[in-house]
Amino acid sequence: MSTTPFSNSGRSTPLDHFRDIVHDVMKNHKHEKESEAHRIFREQAGHNPKGLLPQTVNPDEETVPGIVHPGSTGVIYCSDRAMANGFSYAAAHEWANLGQGAPEVGDIPDAPPRPKTVELPVDSLEYAPTTGVKALREAVANLYNLTYRQGKESQYTFENVCIVPGGRSGLSRVAAVIGDVYTSYQVPDYTAYDQVLGAFRRLVPVPTSLDVENNYAMDLNQIKKDIKTQGLQVILASNPRNPTGQVIQGEELKDLVQLSRDTTTTLILDEFYSWYLYPEKEEEFGKCVSSAEFVKDVNEDSIVIVDGLTKNWRLPGWRVCWVIGPKNLITALSQSGSFLDGGANHPLQLAALPLLNPEHVKQEKLALQKHFKHKRDHVLARLEKLGLKVEIPPQATFYIWLNLEHLPAPLNNGLTFFEELLKEQTIVIPGIFFDINPSHRRNLMDSPCHHFVRLSFGPPLADLDKGLDAMGRVLRKAKKEGLRDFGHSYKKSIDGSRTPIFV
Repeated sequence: MSTTPFSNSGRSTPLDHFRDIVHDVMKNHKHEKESEAHRIFREQAGHNPKGLLPQTVNPDEETVPGIVHPGSTGVIYCSDRAMANGFSYAAAHEWANLGQGAPEVGDIPDAPPRPKTVELPVDSLEYAPTTGVKALREAVANLYNLTYRQGKESQYTFENVCIVPGGRSGLSRVAAVIGDVYTSYQVPDYTAYDQVLGAFRRLVPVPTSLDVENNYAMDLNQIKKDIKTQGLQVILASNPRNPTGQVIQGEELKDLVQLSRDTTTTLILDEFYSWYLYPEKEEEFGKCVSSAEFVKDVNEDSIVIVDGLTKNWRLPGWRVCWVIGPKNLITALSQSGSFLDGGANHPLQLAALPLLNPEHVKQEKLALQKHFKHKRDHVLARLEKLGLKVEIPPQATFYIWLNLEHLPAPLNNGLTFFEELLKEQTIVIPGIFFDINPSHRRNLMDSPCHHFVRLSFGPPLADLDKGLDAMGRVLRKAKKEGLRDFGHSYKKSIDGSRTPIFV
């Protein structure tokens, strides 16, 4: 039987008695209004339940008629809260940022040298086409054909590729050209889907909750049933999956693509973590995953792939990404890009060309998988020593979906755990942000993601250890001093003000 940070080999202690009292009190307090961390979240613009009373957070600032705050994504909200507690991007090294969904960008063992200069031909100072530089579109198509479509009659061409300024931009362009349809998504999933589904009102969101007992796997039979009974026309999902670290591949992915074909349903797959796979056998390193492998006709199958340099090439600051799909989709994305974002950075598109060379890709991919597998295993081992055993270890991505349910209240909810770690200069992402809920009506404490946080092992190992040390301090303090000092006294704003202490 595994122990928790609060177990004591079966012996009753004063802390055990106190914890039992707190548990008895807290089990009857299950509404978000009774938690300071949750009240601070709701007070920020855009985070109140939609469709009720008009939102006015600061009457002195909100003077523009018709403006409705969309609410920030989970990472942005957490970054804002961190800044209220002293975090600064100018001195980010002083904190352990296990929240940002970004890989380390520096040198890693056996990887190609990092790009450090960018040529600026005169032509690159002009706008690029909204579909992207043709040479880069060709390079992306060729890489996908080489990696996933060897021997297949139907091949991608530059006409199947649209270059976009980041993954969110790609998703927004796609959402902007989708008509009035029911759109299926899963819980938990990538936080930005909440804002996309909320902002583009023609997409009617239809949620499906993934089952922890089934390792958060997509139930294809249930999806097929929902398509028939609910009239679903679009399925939106990340694969590999953010935040659970699971992946659909092989026959299961083939069946998903076939399901899209059989039911004439459009499948939008966010494949940004396609290289982040962690095999047990040495000979399996270097493999990657994409639905492109199972597409029959690149211009007939309704498969839309979003990916880019951000995660796999470890270049999040470049904002050079792509959408792959049928030709008629790409022409539509060119039009939506003309009014949404205007196109990707021209010089960086040219600088990306050598990075898509197959030999460069092979070396980068191998180095990435070995290095990040080492970091994953290191973090999992340290968490287990802290009594935070991960029930479903990640097979992919660089995220750990950590269940806090076994901790005593109030540390057992992700939003409070997050706030306590801010006091220790560490950032994680509360699980509620992956409960895609565009209307925000649900009592946050009823969310299936309420007891979770997402940890990123994207940062360098030293930063990971700094964050894990901080978790250890929080758990030791709770065990040694009790829980009276937890769940309150959080800074509300950058000016340093704190909410009153309450008991």
